Amino acid sequence: MNFTAKLALRLIPSDLKSQPLFLCIDDTMVPKFGKKFEDVSKLFDHAAHNGSNYLNGHCFVSLMLRVPVWHQRRISYLAVPLRYRMWQKKESKLELAAAMVRYVMPEFHAQKNVIILCDSWYVKQNLVSIVEEYDNLDLIGNARADSVLYDLPPAPTGKKGRPAKHGRRLSIDSDFPLSSEKMGGYYTGCRLVLTNIFGAREVMAYVTSSGKENGTKRLFFGTILPSQLQIFCAWQEKAPLNRVGNGWMKYIPLLLYSFRWDIEVSYYEQKSFWSLCAYMVRSRRGIETLVNLINISYCAMKLPPYMEESFTQYRNGSVQEFQFVLSEQIRRQIFYVNLLQNIEAHIKSRAVIKALRYLCLRDAA
Repeated sequence: MNFTAKLALRLIPSDLKSQPLFLCIDDTMVPKFGKKFEDVSKLFDHAAHNGSNYLNGHCFVSLMLRVPVWHQRRISYLAVPLRYRMWQKKESKLELAAAMVRYVMPEFHAQKNVIILCDSWYVKQNLVSIVEEYDNLDLIGNARADSVLYDLPPAPTGKKGRPAKHGRRLSIDSDFPLSSEKMGGYYTGCRLVLTNIFGAREVMAYVTSSGKENGTKRLFFGTILPSQLQIFCAWQEKAPLNRVGNGWMKYIPLLLYSFRWDIEVSYYEQKSFWSLCAYMVRSRRGIETLVNLINISYCAMKLPPYMEESFTQYRNGSVQEFQFVLSEQIRRQIFYVNLLQNIEAHIKSRAVIKALRYLCLRDAA
């Protein structure tokens, strides 16, 4: 995992070193038939398409790194999956995710901002407490809409007694005035709050709504303030993050949450085209090793277009497209070598060698 992270850090141009890095956390289900696989169990899956909310299989917690690179004179964030860990129910998914973050954080000691992105399942004390262990680590995550929120503590009154630890309880329906226009498809309100999840730490709470009056509301937390971020908004590849102006700055941490989505794209590609679900190994250690080997192969196709000038044309394509092109070139080289080794007559081989040289030069050009 650390080796992949080191390679990904080498891709960051010198003028983008100050831009934040993102660690995306999520989990995915792999359905399996039968009971022969170690640690296979019945798992709840809200997205199951088998007529039930449960499936028989394995659950993997994964960590993805997103690093800034230049793409057509815009800043684009390259998604690099780092590692998979199988959930065995002996320790929680939160503990697995926290262990992976702790393992990789020493590689990012020189970065100003490293931000964890996760959904509401992972915004709990066992994981969010890790941001207190590193000065450059923060978290932006979705949270349950019914999470308890409090206003900041009132100013001391000078009266006897213990001062209040927090202010009044807040409601996401009445205490978060929404913006006059949509940002990323939602009206948004934000304010500093206190919540039991983060203890005494003040965090930014964001409420989004699909409608100005009666839309569905969602809640997000961010431990990082807009003033602590150094991000080149005008150079961002995608809207609405590339919008500039004082009215937008306070919403930037929330807009950064959209970078989490690429971990879902990675799951889809690895399951559909890289045989992530097709393993037949039965032991847990063997399964984890094979799944992470597939992940390394996947990353090996994502990194070369940004490391070698000769492959830059494949930056816009999918990982599968570059894999196909590279495999075709390898097959041709193997064919040429085998053909030369198996030609019997030296006289007959002259014309063949000449033709092969021409083909090799044409392919190289």
